[in-house]
Formats: sequence, C-alpha cells, structure tokens
Amino acid sequence: MRVKVFDRQGRLVGPVESARVVKSDAEWRAQLSAEQFAIARGKGTERPYCGTLLDNKREGVYSCVCCGLPLFASGAKFHSGTGWPSFFQPVAEENVATHEDVSFGMVRSEILCVRCDAHLGHVFEDGPRPTGLRFCVNSESLVFTDQADLSQLADPAAAEQA
Repeated sequence: MRVKVFDRQGRLVGPVESARVVKSDAEWRAQLSAEQFAIARGKGTERPYCGTLLDNKREGVYSCVCCGLPLFASGAKFHSGTGWPSFFQPVAEENVATHEDVSFGMVRSEILCVRCDAHLGHVFEDGPRPTGLRFCVNSESLVFTDQADLSQLADPAAAEQA
C-alpha cells in the first residue's frame, strides 16, 4: 500500500510503499492498554468528553496507537462540541480508509487506519469548511506527537524511498 509518512527531518513525505501491519489479538493485547484494545481493535467507543486528547491544543500530529501511521494534524482539529477529538481532514487521504458501519441501527462511515485496520471513529458530513467533514475520533485510537518532535515519527519507508 502507499501512504504518507514522516522522514528523519520531520517532514511528511510520500506516498511511499509500506507493508500492512498484521498481528494476532494476543500481540495487540500485549502492546495496547485494555481500553485501547477495546476501542482500536474491538471497534469500541470511549465515553464523550473523557478522552485525553479532546482538549489538546498543542501543535503536532496524531498517529495510530497501533502502528504509528500519521493520521491527523493539529491544523485540521476543531471544536465540534460532540465530546470527541474532531478533524476536518486527515493528514493524508491515503492514510485512512472508510467502511460502511451498520451497527446500532445506524448507517455510518467508520474510519480505519489503512495500514493496520485500527478503528478510529466515524466521519460525518457536518464539519466545517473547507471539507464539510467531521472526522470524529477516539482519543484511545491516537498518539500525539508535538510539532518539535515530528522527526521521532520517522518511518523506515521514508528512508528507503530517499
């Protein structure tokens, strides 16, 4: 698959070839907290207004808690009033996938990490300009990296392409 990743200079580059990340439930459980596993691997939802990243106002990037793929940037974050971190676009369209979710008697578009299929949340068509979209994401599905530390997100696939 082709995704955008960060290089050693902290720049978003690509798309580059990256292998899918596939692990057993036991491997995911060993890596994640119980709540992270229930949400990211079990398609759960954290309670509104309880997520650790909801009120985060720092500049930086939100990555997948499971595989580290960059998913959203602070510049696309906005206060939606819904109780979950919300973004009007992903850091790169290649990095997220959507899937029709018909659970709980609703039809919604589930957001998934394209590299490891982690459940992130749902996307709705009631967001702000310029996209009109609201990517409503669980804090437990994300890891935040400050802008000054983006080089720590350096992906081996970026070096291979250089």
